[in-house]
Amino acid sequence: MREIKGPAVFLAQFIGPEPPYDRLETLAAWARSMGFVGVQMPTFAPAIFDLARAAESDDYCREITDLLASNGLVLTELSTHRQGHLIASHPAHDLSLDVLAPPSVRDAPAARPDAPRHSVGESALAIPLRLSAAA
Repeated sequence: MREIKGPAVFLAQFIGPEPPYDRLETLAAWARSMGFVGVQMPTFAPAIFDLARAAESDDYCREITDLLASNGLVLTELSTHRQGHLIASHPAHDLSLDVLAPPSVRDAPAARPDAPRHSVGESALAIPLRLSAAA
């Protein structure tokens, strides 16, 4: 990419249990109807974007980029900031950050940093290549 794509919207702030905020298909249509041309994809919500699946599947990455393109959108970035909070946080924030942790490491502050490092770390190299090939 040689130029900035935008305006883009960070989808995480709108994810919710009610349509159009509950799945990528309807979020994409909503984002375009609001005038956005790009989306910043959250990577903590597998119902919206499955980070592990994207790391393993060119077809899945193609499905995501095709879905966005069919709504006149491009993927501008993958956001891992929520997982980053779990990797580097002061113990004073343990209780408040516990809700961000995967269920397997809730109530286990010492184990929390390893969960996102593993999922994000494994995916960090594979996904950009898969997504750029799919676009």
